[in-house]
This record gives sequence, C-alpha cells and structure tokens, in this order.
Amino acid sequence: MKQGATTPRHARSMCRIVLVVFVLALLTACGGGKNSRPSSRGGGSSPSSSRSYDDIRRSQSSRYRSSSDSVPTAIPDVSKLPEPVPKVEPRALYGNKSPYSVLGQTYTVLPSPRGYVERGIASFYGNKFHGYKTSSLEEYDMYQFSAAHKTLPLPSYARVTNLENGKSVIVRINDRGPFHENRIIDLSFAAAVKIGVWPKGTGLVEVRAIDPTDSALPVGAAIAAKSPRSSEAPVGPTPQPPVGSPVGAAMAARSLQSGKAAATPAPQPPSPRTVATPAAAAAAMPVAKETEGYGDGSVAGMTHVSPAQALPPPPGSTSTVPAASITPPVPGKPSIYLQVGAFSDVANANRVADQLNRAGLGPVSVVETAIGGRSVRRVRVGPLADVDTADRVTDQIAGMGLPRPQVAVD
Repeated sequence: MKQGATTPRHARSMCRIVLVVFVLALLTACGGGKNSRPSSRGGGSSPSSSRSYDDIRRSQSSRYRSSSDSVPTAIPDVSKLPEPVPKVEPRALYGNKSPYSVLGQTYTVLPSPRGYVERGIASFYGNKFHGYKTSSLEEYDMYQFSAAHKTLPLPSYARVTNLENGKSVIVRINDRGPFHENRIIDLSFAAAVKIGVWPKGTGLVEVRAIDPTDSALPVGAAIAAKSPRSSEAPVGPTPQPPVGSPVGAAMAARSLQSGKAAATPAPQPPSPRTVATPAAAAAAMPVAKETEGYGDGSVAGMTHVSPAQALPPPPGSTSTVPAASITPPVPGKPSIYLQVGAFSDVANANRVADQLNRAGLGPVSVVETAIGGRSVRRVRVGPLADVDTADRVTDQIAGMGLPRPQVAVD
C-alpha cells in the first residue's frame, strides 16, 4: 500500500467525525441568542424575541432573592398612557393555583376580588423584570399600568390611591408578589410614576379591587364588562395550573420574610361610588381562631386579623364621590403603625404592650374594638417615621420572640 493512501475504513471514520462536529455546531447555533436579556426599553427588541424569554426554566427562588432593580433613564410621559378598562375576563390558567408557597410562606388566592379594600405600603418593579413572563404567563411591560398582588385572582383590576397626595390609577393585576415583607402591592414602573410612588420607591396606598360586573361602574367600564368576551368567564371552579407552574416574576426585594395574606374576601362589597373606611373593611372580615402557646412565634390569647382590621375606626363611615373621580387625599399625612397582635384577653394584651414599651421601639398603644361581635384589643407600635423605620422595627419585634407584626396605615 502506498504511503498516504486512504482506506475505505479510514474514510468512513473521518466522515463520522465530520458529522459529529457538524451536529454539535448546529446545536450550538440553535441554542445561541435565547439567553440574552430582553431590552429594558419599550423598543429595541421585537415582541416575539422578548416573549421567548420566560423564567419557567429558572428556579423561582432565585428570582425572588434579594437583588437590585433599576429604572430606565428616560421617564415616560404617563399622562398619555390609557388606563386599563375593567372588563370580565376568564381566569388565567397559570398563577391562580391555591394555596401556593414562596420563600417558605403559604398564600391562598381569593375566590373573587369583590369587596377587597386594603391599605398598606406599595413598591414597584422595573428593568429587572421587564420583558419576562409574569405568573399568568403574560409579558411584564413596565410601561403599562399593571401590578402584582399576592392573593387577588389573576387577572383582576384595582384602583390604587396614593394616600399622601390623592393621586390614583387603575391597574390590571396579572402577576404574583411582592414577596417582600410589609408590602401589599407591586406596581409597574408606569403606575408608580403616575401616582408618585416613584422616585421615592415606596408609598402609602389604598388598594380597592374593582368588580367589572358592578352596574355602578363608569360607562366605559360597564360597556367592557358586558362585551362578548364576558361570556368566556368560567362559571365552575377555577382551573388549577399544573404542578410546578411558575408563581411569577414580581419582587423588587430587600427581604425574604412575608406575612400570610388574608384568605377570605369581605362578603358585602362596598359600591365603587363610595370610599369604604377601614372600619367598614374590618367589620366585614371574620375573626380567626385564637392561637395557643408563647415563645414559638405565637402568643396565647391572640387573635390574628388582617391588615385592614389593624386600622382604628376613623370618624364617619362612608362618603360619596363621583365614580370616575380621583380619590381625595386623606386629611393630614397618613401614618404607619405595626400591629403586633389582637388579643381577646386584656392581660395578654397588656403584657405584650409592656414588653414593647421596655424595648423602646416607639409609642405603644392598646386599642379596644369589636370584631364579629367580639371585643378585641389591638397592640400597636407607632406612628413610625417612614417605611424604612417600619422595616427595621419589624425585625426588632420578631427578634424579641413576638410574631412578626402587620403594617397598618392610618
């Protein structure tokens, strides 16, 4: 055999090697480009490319871990953005699994948004999640008026009012979160700009769910509610997503702790034409069973109540306003309180109040009120200076062996 000659066997081996190299190169080319981060601006990437980047393949825990968020350099003119018109929609197939757990906390999705009103602290999320899939597998667009909520059904609509300036916006809730402790809603960047939560980062707000089937809605919303699409709304039980479905991409988080959200809506909804007071919201909520024990995060004789119940009854009950108007500002600056517990036993309430007084965390008060025909004594710390102070005092109270408190905005 001449030197350099190639036998058929050697030729076949070379062909196999070339084929393997070609296949590997093809797979690398197909996989490239899909892991790039979507553009942080409204333009710059086509809808199809940004929608292909969803977080189903990623660990949900990693999405909720503490990390920084950012906002675009150019602030949008939100005055030109239309607010979503509430309409009847079928429940999303994803994001409505109930109960669900995130970061060790379990949440129960409300069966209906009807009658939901709550005051608390709002945050917002921006570049970190722009273009990613939400819990309902819609694409998060920070330039639209949307929001994330822990327990309202997806999708839902709500009017969010900044209690410090009276500005409000209607948002469409299509995501889960925020799973930062002491926050009740995560606004899109546009919604935060609209009501003045940006650039501060947080704000004291009222979240009032909107029922699209209510005949008292403004004309535009009523038309949307009666549109043909309303016939698509399911009548039977809510469809449950497959096990392991994503719980969403909403949290500009600085903490991993979270309190349990309310599991039952108010049975008697207020009309959208009235501004329900915290006292009215509290009266509609059931009283939970008393807990037993002390030192394991629970306090003997304590009755757990929702953040809405944590507010003291203000003067008056309701006031009538035009349905489409902006909610007027709350007289004076709203204040932040931390409710440590609600006790049926006065001795237990006084004991916890004394413990808090000795710690010197701030003014401590014991407020007696009636919930569900029962006399309950709320132990609260406050008013507190700001949100950062509330976060710090929350950790201090938990460090004393007491339950982590709930935020109340009065």
